Amino acid sequence: MSAVANPATVAECLRVGAGFSQGDRNWIAEQFATLDARLAGFHADATELEVSVKDREARGQKVTLECWIAGRQKIVTTSAEEDLHAALNDVRDDLRRRLNDAKTRQEPRHNKHLRDVSQPTAETAADADAERVDAETA
Repeated sequence: MSAVANPATVAECLRVGAGFSQGDRNWIAEQFATLDARLAGFHADATELEVSVKDREARGQKVTLECWIAGRQKIVTTSAEEDLHAALNDVRDDLRRRLNDAKTRQEPRHNKHLRDVSQPTAETAADADAERVDAETA
């Protein structure tokens, strides 16, 4: 089954952890819905999201969003915003950025090291030119 057949969505993959109730899940999923486009490239069965909050509605509350995608390192984003909605937006936006960064790192055209290795250096280009001249004069 391909990733397109069963793409990951927030609604399907989100769990609420400590500090949230199942009753909170729907409005959190709505707030995180903009992640769906970024998650769609992954298989729903291989993707998990969990949001939790420590010291909810107290000074110093901390919201944590964890993302597990099979075959990749776990991504953890946190926010200490005092407003719960702002904190949820903060962790959502950070996760989107980190997923985009991870995708960029996996694509060679965006990887400077891989690009540099495939580009001939001035030295190897000079060697190749010298070999061509030797072959032509032989």
